Amino acid sequence: MLIGILADTHDNQPMTKKAVEFFNARNVGYVIHAGDFTSPFTLKLFKELKCKYVGIFGNNDGDKLLLQDRAEGNIKNQPHTLTLNGKRIVVVHEHHIVNALADSGHYDIVIYGHTHEPVVKKVKDTLLINPGEVCGWLYGKSTAALLDLNTMQAEIIEL
Repeated sequence: MLIGILADTHDNQPMTKKAVEFFNARNVGYVIHAGDFTSPFTLKLFKELKCKYVGIFGNNDGDKLLLQDRAEGNIKNQPHTLTLNGKRIVVVHEHHIVNALADSGHYDIVIYGHTHEPVVKKVKDTLLINPGEVCGWLYGKSTAALLDLNTMQAEIIEL
């Protein structure tokens, strides 16, 4: 199963649309957003996904009630845990606790955002993934991640 991972879209609709189109073209089976959608109008683009998605609230997500309503229940509070293809996944926005989550041994994958810097690395037996920033506002590169849950191989892609 191939999953798409993104974070920090920060209302950049052209780049968010590009990420959605990329995930659809790659036939991903699920998309995870690690926070900072920012405004509810951005969620219209997620209706174009050809798969299910889940996201979490980030520190810049202001109108949480309207975001939750427009996302039709697909945005959760952090930490959010889920199991896909037998892999235990936890999604948080801020980076401060990701090493502790990885060290805990409870998760196969820890996904986070907030820093806008892409990361794919192993900590013990846990894969840590920060897809970077879709918005491209901070570092000038719009990135996301693809993860093959069968092989546990992840890659950062530039949109």
